[in-house]
Amino acid sequence: MSNEVTRRQALAVTGLGAVATVAGALGTWRVLGPGGAGSTWSASRTPLVEPAVATSASGELDVTLRAAAGVALDGRSTQALGYNGSSPGPTLVVHPGDVLRVRLENGLSEPTNLHTHGLHVSPEGTGDNVFRTVEPGTSADYEFRIPDDHPTGTFWYHPHHHGTVADQVFGGLFGALLVVGTDEPAVERERVLVISDITLTADGGVGGVSHDEQMLGREGELVLVNGRLRPEIAVTAGTTERWRVVNACVSRFLDLRLDGHRWGLLGLDGQALHEPQDRDTVLLAPGNRADLLVRPHGTGTTDLRTLARDRGGMGMMGGGAVTSPAVDLATVTIGTAGSSPTTAAAPTGRSRQPPRDLRPDLVDGHRTITMTGGMGMGMGGTEFGFDGRTFDPSRTDQELSLGTVEEWTIGNATMMDHPFHLHVWPMQVLDAPDSDPAGPPDWRDVVIVPAMGRVTVRVPVRDFGGRTVYHCHVLDHEDLGMMGTVEAR
Repeated sequence: MSNEVTRRQALAVTGLGAVATVAGALGTWRVLGPGGAGSTWSASRTPLVEPAVATSASGELDVTLRAAAGVALDGRSTQALGYNGSSPGPTLVVHPGDVLRVRLENGLSEPTNLHTHGLHVSPEGTGDNVFRTVEPGTSADYEFRIPDDHPTGTFWYHPHHHGTVADQVFGGLFGALLVVGTDEPAVERERVLVISDITLTADGGVGGVSHDEQMLGREGELVLVNGRLRPEIAVTAGTTERWRVVNACVSRFLDLRLDGHRWGLLGLDGQALHEPQDRDTVLLAPGNRADLLVRPHGTGTTDLRTLARDRGGMGMMGGGAVTSPAVDLATVTIGTAGSSPTTAAAPTGRSRQPPRDLRPDLVDGHRTITMTGGMGMGMGGTEFGFDGRTFDPSRTDQELSLGTVEEWTIGNATMMDHPFHLHVWPMQVLDAPDSDPAGPPDWRDVVIVPAMGRVTVRVPVRDFGGRTVYHCHVLDHEDLGMMGTVEAR
C-alpha cells in the first residue's frame, strides 16, 4: 500500500472536501466517525473468497435477489448493502439461449431496480428495463432471454433507479454475471474478482457524500476485492488461470498491474478477442470488465495493484487534477505444483470465433452527442448532461431504426474524462486514445471519452427494439443528469 495522501485529503486541501482519512503503508485506513473522529481498519490478509454461484440448468436460471443492508465486509459486520446478505451478490452463470428469471425483493428504505450491465437483451417490459421502479417492501419479477448467439464473457448486475444509482452501488449492491459457452479457453482455474470501493463510518454505516465529491465522482476509502481488503490469492507457478475482473466502483479508474507478470487480455466487456493480447497493464473505467489470462512464474509473493490514473482537471473550480490513486489490491502468493489447489474450469479449449468487424460495412447514419456541464462550465456550472440538457425520462433524445448500423461521435466538452455506456447494443470502437484503429475489432459497452476530446464508435441496432439509456458511468454524474434516452423501432 503506498503511503500517499488520499483523494479525500486532496479535496480537503483544495477546499472541496470534508474530513481527510489516511491510507497507511501497512494497509490501514481511518474509518470516519462523528466530527471526523474514527477508528482504524487494517487489511486482514485473509484468503480471497469468491461469491456464491448460481448456474443455469436445462436452459433456465431462477433466482431471488434480496437487496438489503447488513453485510459482512472483510469479516466485519457493517450496515453496507448487499444482495442475499453479501456484497458482491451471487455470481449468476448462464449460457447463450438461456432464460434468466430474477425476483428482486427490495429490503431497502428507498426505491431500486435491476440492470444487467452489458447483456444484449430486450429493454422492454420485464427485461432490462431501467425505467421500472421497485418500491421499498415490494418485489418485482424480471425475465432476460439470452440470444442463442450472445457473446460469452463477463458481465455484471446492479441497480439503475435514477437518482439513487451511485449511493446504492457505492453501498454494495452489485454482482457478477457470466455468459459461458462451449468454446472457453482451457485453464487450470477461473476466478471472479469484483473490485469495489466504499467509505464506512465508525459504527459500520456507509459514509455520506458531499456535493463536491459528487461533482468529481466519489471514491471510497476502502478498496475491496470480493468484499475483502487486500486478500491473499494463492496461485501455482507454471499453471494458467483466468481472472474475470469487474470494476464495480462508482468513479474509480483501475489501471491493473500484476508486478513481475504480463496479462493475456482475452476480452473487454464480455466481447472476446480471437487471440489474447499481451499487456503490462489493463485499464478499466467504472463499469468495464476484463477477462485476463494469468501465468504465474517464480515463487514468493507479488502484488496485484492499480496504478494512479489522472481523470482530468477541475477546470475553473481550481484545485488541479482529479486522480484515482495507486492502491495495492491483493497479495499474490506463488507456490510450486501441489502447494495450492486448482480447479479445472474450462472443458474444451476450442478456438473462439473472431468477433464481427463493422469497419467494412456501409453506415446507415451518423450522429454526434456531447457530454456537457460540470467541470467545464466554470463557476456556478453544476449540471451534467448531454448537449446542454440534463436527463429527462419523458423525453426521447435519440431515435434509431432497427436493422441499421450507425456511427456515433461522442464528444466531451468538460475538463474530466467520462466513461460512456450504451445499454443493449455493444459498440465497436473505431477511434479512441486507447484503441488501435488498424488492430483487431475492439468491442465494448463502456468507452472512455477523454477531457475535451471525442471517440468514434459504430453501433449495430439489431435484435431488440425499445427504449433505454446511455450515460456517463461515473455514477454520480449519471445521477446528476449525464444521461440520455434512446429508442429503437
